[in-house]
Amino acid sequence: MSSIIRLYQDSLQNRSVRFVLTVLAVWYLLTIFVVPNRLDWLHWWYIFYFPLEAVVFPLLLLIRGRAALWILILSTVLIAAGLIFRLADMAAHMIFARAFNPVLDAYLLSDGFHLLGSSIGYPATVVVSILMLLTVGLVIAACWLSLMRIRSLLWRFPTRWTAGALLTALLIWSAMTASGSTVTSRYFHDQLVSHTFNAVNSLAELRTFREIVNEDVYTNVPGEQLFGALQGKDVLVVFLESYGRVLLDSPRYANVIRPALERAGSSLSAQGYASSSAFLASSTIGGLSWLAHGTAMSGLWIDSQLRYDALMMSQRPSLIRLFQRAGWRTVGVMPAITLAWPEGQYFGYDQIYDAAALEYQGLPFNYVTMPDQFTLARFQQRERDPAARRPVMAEFALISSHAPWTPIPEVIDWDSIVDGTEFNEQAQRGPRTDQVWQDIDLLKSQYRDSVVYVLDTLVSYIEKFGDSNLVVLVMGDHQPMPLIAEGASAPDVMVHIISADPAVMEATADWQWTPGMLPAQDAPVWRMDTVRDRFIETFSPGMPAHPGAR
Repeated sequence: MSSIIRLYQDSLQNRSVRFVLTVLAVWYLLTIFVVPNRLDWLHWWYIFYFPLEAVVFPLLLLIRGRAALWILILSTVLIAAGLIFRLADMAAHMIFARAFNPVLDAYLLSDGFHLLGSSIGYPATVVVSILMLLTVGLVIAACWLSLMRIRSLLWRFPTRWTAGALLTALLIWSAMTASGSTVTSRYFHDQLVSHTFNAVNSLAELRTFREIVNEDVYTNVPGEQLFGALQGKDVLVVFLESYGRVLLDSPRYANVIRPALERAGSSLSAQGYASSSAFLASSTIGGLSWLAHGTAMSGLWIDSQLRYDALMMSQRPSLIRLFQRAGWRTVGVMPAITLAWPEGQYFGYDQIYDAAALEYQGLPFNYVTMPDQFTLARFQQRERDPAARRPVMAEFALISSHAPWTPIPEVIDWDSIVDGTEFNEQAQRGPRTDQVWQDIDLLKSQYRDSVVYVLDTLVSYIEKFGDSNLVVLVMGDHQPMPLIAEGASAPDVMVHIISADPAVMEATADWQWTPGMLPAQDAPVWRMDTVRDRFIETFSPGMPAHPGAR
């Protein structure tokens, strides 16, 4: 490092080098002051903006004496933080359609590491992580050197001259802003303040959430008062990955998905099953599926990891735990879980089938550890086939429609499924991940086709193994990432209820959902945190209505 600093200092002896470095320093800082926090907002004309910070920071750098070093350090930290947050915003908008929150999203680093590791391998992920750390270091170093270069230039002239020029520039900026000019900017300031306030407000909201998370009218309700209308029935709550409303709204997807849903509804009806459909507003977009699971199962709005963590440490009963209290055997079927999952204790499962417990011996489908058909088949073998058993309530997280959407499985004969090696040939088909992600049209068609596979698999399972004592609630966890969602900003996902028992469907009549598997455009849109309470109220005769989710 010292040799690099000496090389930099030696280079300043050359006038041409000094000029080039000064131009680069000015360009670098001006870019930081005006660059937006979304990639789709980037335009070349931003270089002509007149940022307030281009005047304020040089004014601060004019201060000499003992305070000069601290001003340089503070300015470096602020400017580097502003750029790093802006880059984080760009990534968050691409994936989650929202800005980065420094308090709520810090955990994404570890989660992103594991997701990337399962997609491209951990050695490559380590290299990417090192490059990211180096990028952060370069951002900070470049800010420091740029500010030093500009300070050196300012100090070459009498302070009264540079101060006068900068104050004049400040007056010009103020006059232009007051006159409604569209080229003046204080974007850097506003973004930094926004991130700071978001962090402070998030901490305050978390404190409030922790105060109410244990307040629930169902905490002490006896089990015999719960789910009387479902006694003796197997209840499956099935989350479909990235099963967003964009599948119906975008022509690219709707031309395939709408007919697929109509076929699904007709096929189920022909086998004696009724269904109805609507929409849910999810608490997350583009990822973080567990937030949607926590929201739907707890009856609380879980839109951040901190809220989720607080929920996991609470005594608030989940829908699963309430079924357990009412006498059901409760099961979590989570094929994406490959590490320890202590959070599972909160939900109240008697049995958790993670990737290891499902004992899939076949080849993985990239990040997708196993095809959804195997997951459902293994659940059937372990939980529903045994003759002497209690009714089961199971929560599924089906993942075949999870990125990277290659390879896409096909439904095979259910009776041929033994240990998963039956899918090995399918796992080696199709384009490679890098090929899919380099072709946006192919990427979107792979996503669409993966959803069709999941729908076909689920319908096939119900037709093969269903009976009058099976009730299935199917819901999406979130919209796909914005890159796939084609500009859709609503958090809506599809939801269906399926049963062969007319009494079950009659009980849901006041939900006013659309008959069949294809929800109407104007079908109801519930917030996802109302699912638990509506389900309890509908199927627990005599249960008083919940005052409302918070």
